Amino acid sequence: MAEHKTINCYPRTKCPTGYDLLQDPLLNKGTSFTDEERKLLRIEGLLPPGFNSMEDQIARTMKNFREKPSDIAKYSFIMDLMERDLTLFHRVVLDNLIEMMPIVYTPTVGRASQNYSHIFQRPQGVFLAEKYRGRFRQILANWPLDDVRIVVVTDGERILGLGDLGVSGMAIPLGKSILYVACAGIHPHWCLPVTLDVGTNNASLLNDPLYLGHRHKRLRGSAYDDLVDEFVQAVLDRYPDALIHFEDFGNANAFRLLQKYRDRICTFNDDIQGTAAVALAGLFAAAKLTKVPLKDQKILFLGAGGAGIGIGELIVSAMIKEGLSEAEARRRCWFVDSKGLVVRKREHLTDVKQAFAHDFETIEDFASSVRALKPTAIIGVSSQPGKFTPQVLSDMAQFNERPVVFALSNPTSQSECTAEEAYIWTRGTAVFASGSPFEPVTMNGSTYVPGQGNNAYIFPGVGLGAVVTRATRITDDMFLAAASTLADMVTPEQFRQGCVYPPLTSLREVSIRIAAAVAQVAFEKGLARIPVPDDLLDFVESNIYAPEYASFVGAVAGHSS
Repeated sequence: MAEHKTINCYPRTKCPTGYDLLQDPLLNKGTSFTDEERKLLRIEGLLPPGFNSMEDQIARTMKNFREKPSDIAKYSFIMDLMERDLTLFHRVVLDNLIEMMPIVYTPTVGRASQNYSHIFQRPQGVFLAEKYRGRFRQILANWPLDDVRIVVVTDGERILGLGDLGVSGMAIPLGKSILYVACAGIHPHWCLPVTLDVGTNNASLLNDPLYLGHRHKRLRGSAYDDLVDEFVQAVLDRYPDALIHFEDFGNANAFRLLQKYRDRICTFNDDIQGTAAVALAGLFAAAKLTKVPLKDQKILFLGAGGAGIGIGELIVSAMIKEGLSEAEARRRCWFVDSKGLVVRKREHLTDVKQAFAHDFETIEDFASSVRALKPTAIIGVSSQPGKFTPQVLSDMAQFNERPVVFALSNPTSQSECTAEEAYIWTRGTAVFASGSPFEPVTMNGSTYVPGQGNNAYIFPGVGLGAVVTRATRITDDMFLAAASTLADMVTPEQFRQGCVYPPLTSLREVSIRIAAAVAQVAFEKGLARIPVPDDLLDFVESNIYAPEYASFVGAVAGHSS
């Protein structure tokens, strides 16, 4: 096993000293500067004279964190630490990942997004607005770090299940960047959050005097496409090997942009492909519990947007690998959207929905579709809370010995049902997973552990595998490999508890193994820009970042010479 390493902690051409150093979150160590460093760096007297180890600072941070009265207060507190001491921040998140994930990402990040302009403290990332058109390359050059390898970008149109939040969506790519570091050990200097401010159609934001974005309706058509093109080219000009991770784009643009760029640059859309892979992994694992192979499942989706169609397409690819024809595989995937069951005789279906439209009667609601189709699995990606009603869940238990119920909408408030509802109304037979966390449920003397179909199981490892191989493209085969790898990491004991994902405590190990699987595909398909290493897993592990303070002694002299 390779030793994890702290990759160059001094990205600047010249290390700042004195008061300026203490204001730099990339370099600040707070009270962990030694006496020798304080003298050398001219910060004597600018800190309390006592010394704290990193462990001391972690203990102080967690004590204060746990005393905060609400999750949004915890979010503001921990993000303030990020703005002061990036190394300590990432160590705190890594060492307390289960406690921190619901704060730095879903569900709390949803509330942070809604309140972004009201809790704003310090900019993090790059904002590319319409008024900068023609100068995106120049604007991107203002970012101080030269070795960016992952750009996480949103236009804020469909933030989680909360809708159009405009520039306030920046909390999402920032949260994803944090998880890249915590879950996959990607160096924080390699991650750049970006928000494209193309306006908002959210009237409450447009009327909010504190709103930090431009106050106009969203760009559409060629003006929007030209702006995204300029952004992509600006990234390629400055960071030619970078992966562009698209996040929380609206349905009207998400698929279209993915199709436009996926065969031209190294990119993926996490809402489409990451969600698909984590859902498919859950189905692979569920097949072991239900004893029904994936190719024999009949899956009914509630929601036919980017996430749902993305899951369907990856399931089709997996079923084809299990021996079905494409037509047979598509026939096993059914969708209900806002107008009812997606059937062939319906008019005005989009191309992506048409691919899953079947010959069947017109049905206008989800519950009736469940009764008519008798699916083995239902997957909710609708952002419509409560749509998996007691009747729906009871029907699923009547049709199946072990019904698969995935309520994947985020945040928790948008989940199609709770874990408790799923277990109660299926009499404990459901194989359940959700997008946001639910506590274990005890019923009739048995404890059920709900799986969390969190994209954090997938996208960090995919990103790590891509950046360490300098992959030229991200392919569906990579996501299939990621899903299979994740499902294979569920232990027999976890299966006995009804869980279809390994615990979130194992995210580092999961991400490393997924990265190795993704890298293997990159090498097999000729998509890697580096030679094949002798030991793939050891190679991946050798690139893992460990958030540890480095000594300034010697480094400062080297940068000053």
